[in-house]
Order: sequence, then structure tokens, then C-alpha cells
Amino acid sequence: MDYSVFVQLLGNFGFPIAVTLFLLVKLEKKLEQLELAIHALSKSLNENRK
Repeated sequence: MDYSVFVQLLGNFGFPIAVTLFLLVKLEKKLEQLELAIHALSKSLNENRK
């Protein structure tokens, strides 16, 4: 494979890949926070049923 083709592929797909990885990392943090909130809500509901 010619290096110019590799550089062109990196230029074409590098930015979208970087943005995708950034968003996945950011989404993962939000999902962890959501999971903690769901567990807290579940615990609160179970305590109120007693």
C-alpha cells in the first residue's frame, strides 16, 4: 500500500473516528451516572415499601 493512500484514508476517516471515540467516552460517563441514579431510586423505593 502506498503511503499517500494511507495518509488520505487517515485524513478522510481520522476526524470522524476521533469524534466517535470522544462521544463514546462521554456517553459512558453519563450511563454510569444514570446507573447510579437508578440504583438509588430502587433502594429508595424498597425502603419506602417496608
